[in-house]
Amino acid sequence: MDEEYDVIVLGTGLKECILSGLLSVDGLKVLHMDRNEYYGGESTSLNLIQLWKRFRGNDKPPEHLGSSKEYNVDMIPKFMMANGALVRVLIHTDVTKYLNFKAVDGSFVYNKAKIHKVPATDVEALKSPLMGLFEKRRARKFFIYVQDYEESDPKSHEGLDLNKVTARDVISKYGLDDNTVDFIGHALALHKDDTYLDEPAMDFVKRMKLGRRPWILFLPDMINILSVSHGLIAWYLFCCSYSHNVAPKGKYIAFVSTEAETDQPEVELKPGIDLLGPVDEMFFDVYDRYEPINNHDVDNCFLSTSYDATTHFETTVKDVINMYSKITGKTLNLSVDLSAASAAAEE
Repeated sequence: MDEEYDVIVLGTGLKECILSGLLSVDGLKVLHMDRNEYYGGESTSLNLIQLWKRFRGNDKPPEHLGSSKEYNVDMIPKFMMANGALVRVLIHTDVTKYLNFKAVDGSFVYNKAKIHKVPATDVEALKSPLMGLFEKRRARKFFIYVQDYEESDPKSHEGLDLNKVTARDVISKYGLDDNTVDFIGHALALHKDDTYLDEPAMDFVKRMKLGRRPWILFLPDMINILSVSHGLIAWYLFCCSYSHNVAPKGKYIAFVSTEAETDQPEVELKPGIDLLGPVDEMFFDVYDRYEPINNHDVDNCFLSTSYDATTHFETTVKDVINMYSKITGKTLNLSVDLSAASAAAEE
């Protein structure tokens, strides 16, 4: 090994790997290390023996579950947005040459004790029971506004300064009812709570525009996501199986997650778990979220924040890009053509 490097990256989690790739593409000499016997850090994927060792303290899972090596259980599963920042970073670092993409087949929402597909086409929107006919017309006008909105084109703003007016102000202009607002805010804009309603509307509209294209993910992929608002607690559920190379034939892996609001997270997750039916084995994992408090200008150490409860990688990449700028003193240019990645996602 060489004795001098420009940057030493500790840990092989997703954030560290993205950062390492960005710095390497910039021509910096990077030493990438991990103290664990497996790759991935907090965002690792474990086989069955590793899963048992982590949660049960031994490496002897029951035989009826099948071969350990056929399992690939993600500890922090998240989706990619097709025109999001992570795709741009992967293209920037040429990693896309070694990856396959697949579009998510469907997104679902739990509403009034029933599961509904989030409409992805005009035909699905017309048939969806999530809104009445007149509400659909009002919602359509709102969606057209979001679709046509361009920050650099004042003509598309309809007299609204989204850096000043709140999301609630924009929504109220279209007269949408509370159920529609809840659906748009959580199932489409992917906000975790309702605080966004009283914040400047720019982020809300950008999230809506970001969600227009299909979500995509690496193989193995998870194709069903269920976003749920249950009382004051939002939780998320999705399922994957043998067809995604994460479990043997006939076995399924389901994830139910939330941002804990109480000291009884199992109780908070129960409504989502109840949708699963009989379960062979169940594992609960709770982890704290941390943010750096050190002065990187003094110690020259740049620390990432913990993964949050969002279902996608946008906040993850935002943190990485922020670290990149602090380390290099440069602004990362991710103005790339996404047509190739989008075409691959739609195949």
